[in-house]
Amino acid sequence: MPIETPLLYESKGSPNARRVRVFIAEKGIEIARRAIDLGSREQFSDAFKAVNPRMQVPALQLADGTVITEVLAIWRYLEEAYPHKPLLGTTSKDKALVTMWERRAELDGFAPVMEAVRNALPGLKGRALSGPHDYEQIPALVERSKQRVSNFFADFNARLDSAPFVAGDEFSAADITTLVTVDFAANALKMPIPESHQSFRRWYESISSRPASSA
Repeated sequence: MPIETPLLYESKGSPNARRVRVFIAEKGIEIARRAIDLGSREQFSDAFKAVNPRMQVPALQLADGTVITEVLAIWRYLEEAYPHKPLLGTTSKDKALVTMWERRAELDGFAPVMEAVRNALPGLKGRALSGPHDYEQIPALVERSKQRVSNFFADFNARLDSAPFVAGDEFSAADITTLVTVDFAANALKMPIPESHQSFRRWYESISSRPASSA
């Protein structure tokens, strides 16, 4: 059904939804929101499946009824619809670097945390992967995932030895994914940034103090 303004379906319990909330807050734009209660499995309701058949948040419904899912796709729409304060880069080189480092943060950090969580929690039995299909948990993946998170911390500490922000000299979406990954690991796996990774910890203290980071 068409709506008057964009509407973001999201949940406080979703790290992916937080990536979009922080992006919106950094841009300083107003987007209407509707909370989906993941704890009560509202994402599986007929009403929400009519919005997003993949049964995942976040989902952005536009005024013409179009629904955009996947964090990067939502970011791309918002970046072009609200071009002030770009977070995906400005020059060709900067756009490529933001995409590269954001992708590394997602694949090397965020995805392993999610993999460990979804293969460990009893409440996710039969739902090891989110989306429209059911998959059984593989408990043996959990320790490997934690090792991947440890390697992510080390690799990004080395990166932040030589750059103030993840993608270079400016704050970007790459910092958003990295921030959410760090908090996700600390909360869900009890794996904060190790004390020995001083560059990463300095970066985290700076980024987490930004007002938008609490979104």
